[in-house]
Amino acid sequence: MKKVVVLFGGNSFEHEISISSAKSILKNIDKSRYEVIPIGIDKNNNWYFYNDDIEKLDNWTSNKIIKIDNIIEYLSNIDVVFNIIHGNTSEDGMLQGLFELFNIKYVGSNLLTNAICYDKEYTKVILEKYNIPTVPYHVLHNKKELSIINITYPVIIKPCTSGSSIGINVANNKKELNKYVDEAFKYSKKVLIEKFIKARELECAILNINNKLHISTIGEIKYDSLFYDYNAKYVNDSKLIIPSSIDEIISNKIKEDVKTIVKVLNIKGLSRIDFLYEEKTNNIYLIEINTLPGFTNISMYPKLLEYDKIKYKKIITLLIEDALTK
Repeated sequence: MKKVVVLFGGNSFEHEISISSAKSILKNIDKSRYEVIPIGIDKNNNWYFYNDDIEKLDNWTSNKIIKIDNIIEYLSNIDVVFNIIHGNTSEDGMLQGLFELFNIKYVGSNLLTNAICYDKEYTKVILEKYNIPTVPYHVLHNKKELSIINITYPVIIKPCTSGSSIGINVANNKKELNKYVDEAFKYSKKVLIEKFIKARELECAILNINNKLHISTIGEIKYDSLFYDYNAKYVNDSKLIIPSSIDEIISNKIKEDVKTIVKVLNIKGLSRIDFLYEEKTNNIYLIEINTLPGFTNISMYPKLLEYDKIKYKKIITLLIEDALTK
């Protein structure tokens, strides 16, 4: 029986979201096939075995945990890591680099792919060379650079390296711009300022197993807020529509762009790729690539694949088996 570590938590603003993903995986992983070892990283970067009820995982550091003194020695004796830590130290490639250094097998894309996809500027710079359209933008390395760029409102301000729409806001004037740039810099050393485009938000799931690429049916997010912000994702009701009502030409164009993105950035295992579709111009824009997307049983990533008849439990098994062959 193969030993599988499900790794969750982390020193990230998305710590709690990672716990939700881990709970779903731990409930659905095939325990007749794998010996499952839950390991959590707290917000101080301490690693622990979690030995309590899955239902108590929300407050996991208050339950039955054992600190791991030599994590590399331990991980070197397991078969694969299913890393489901969202945000920095994971989606930025740090953990993947650690695993690669010590020849530890893991689910998902490599260090370089994660690092590029997590940085919204680098994603744009690379993919624009392959004719993947992205929203017009400026990048700030410090707030003083605001004085040398021309801005036409409204704009959307984003941390360059962050997820779950944390730190993202729309500014309609200079006062709001200054306020929201300050907020974005709390989460990243670089800030992205994009033209705000009122458009439909479309998403597709990627399952790239043994170099056999499955691109899911295109789904759409409906929400009441100005854009798909943190509250729309996790607090207020948003609606997942699968399939989207976009016409076949637009759907096929998105899937062709996805093929290019996956090839250029060497995306393996899982990913969710998000787009904007501006109906009045028929333009499609890449928003971002999520190499470790939300993985609860109600998250968009598994929902898209389940629409294509790939069940949640099967997704987990496919990803683990793919990682074991690396």
